[in-house]
Parts: sequence; structure tokens; C-alpha cells
Amino acid sequence: MKTIGLLGGMSWESTREYYNILNKLTHAQFGGSNSCPCIIHSFNFKIIDDLQHQGKWQELAELLIDAAKNLELSGAQILMICTNTMHIVADKIESEIGIPLIHIVDAVASDINSRGIKTVGLLGTRFTMEKDFFSGRLKEKHDISCLIPSQEERELIHRVIYNELIQGLILPESKLRYLKIIENLKAKGAEGIILGCTEIPLLIKQEDTSLPIFDSTGIHAQAAFSVAIDNN
Repeated sequence: MKTIGLLGGMSWESTREYYNILNKLTHAQFGGSNSCPCIIHSFNFKIIDDLQHQGKWQELAELLIDAAKNLELSGAQILMICTNTMHIVADKIESEIGIPLIHIVDAVASDINSRGIKTVGLLGTRFTMEKDFFSGRLKEKHDISCLIPSQEERELIHRVIYNELIQGLILPESKLRYLKIIENLKAKGAEGIILGCTEIPLLIKQEDTSLPIFDSTGIHAQAAFSVAIDNN
């Protein structure tokens, strides 16, 4: 099994989920005392958070590129960015390393296409919903159309992520607000919903809605695991 490099700490709550999923998949596949060989670079999210809200994406790219190179030098054979938002700089990171980067959008798109769905709603940080690195890649590479919530709804989603979920706060009233947004996207034509922030699956589960839910964290981890156990 190949060693997986994880760019984590964005936030540590979701990185913990990645670590948990990867190890459960490894144990299920190989049994016994097997666990996932991985190397984690865990950022102080306060630094990442501040730079994101200042719009300093080049500075962020440089931080992640340095960490990715260090993971490769430490023995990582494939790389994951354990957050949707920082895939904004995925292409820059990929161009600077010599190991495969498992892109979260491609992993999610594969799952969506396997269900025959062509229009999805996207929940995520304001950056993920409003910039085109996610929805644009879905459309251009995978022919999947993406609906996003209204501006007021986007602000609410973003606020809950940064003020609650990354701090481990799971509030029932926020869950109800998210579910209302999902219903609004369904009314606009969404056939499924992407949980396009690695913290949102802490709040929203498949049993909460009749629409198919695409949990980007779980899907991304499964995609990386599949590459890690592929002998080719």
C-alpha cells in the first residue's frame, strides 16, 4: 500500500475524519492490525483562515506547496489536500510535486456520474461556492451542472462553517437552516447535493434529506485509498 500524504489542519476536525476513514478502509481491506500508512502536515488553521479572508491566495499556495514538497521528501507517494477550499491552488501544487495529487472535484464527479445525475447543488465555504475552481471543473471536465444557494444563504453557510463547525460546534438550528437551503436547491432543479466543505458532513447526513448526498470528505478519502492500494 502506498503512503498517503495529507495536507491537513484545515480544519483539524475534518482532518480527523480523513484519518479515521482511511484507517477504517485499510483495516476493512487487510484486517488484523493493519492501518493506513500516511504522513500528515497539519497547519495552524488560524493562519490559513486569515489569509483566505484577506484574499492572499498566492501566499497560501506557497505555504501548501512547501508543505507538499516536504511530504514528498518524507516518503509520501500520493497527495491529498484535506479541504475543498484550498483546491483553489491545487493546480499550482500539482505542478511543483512529482507524486499524484488526488483532486477532490474529480473524485466527487466520478461518484455523481455513477448515479447518472447531471445537476447538483453545492454547499461549501463562500470561496468554494462563488469561485469557479469547483463548479467550473465539474462542468468543463465532467459535464455536471452546479447550482449554488442565494447570496444570503451563502453567507449563512459560510458563517456556520467558520464560526461553528471548524470549532466542533454542531447546532440543531444550523442543521435546520442547511436543510431548508437544500430544499430550495431541490426546487431549483438539483438532483443531488454536494457537501463541498469537509466540515459539513459533521452536520448533514444522508438520512437528513431525500436527495442523494455527496460527502466530499468520504468520497475523497475513498478515492485516495483506491489509488494507494492499486499496484499499477
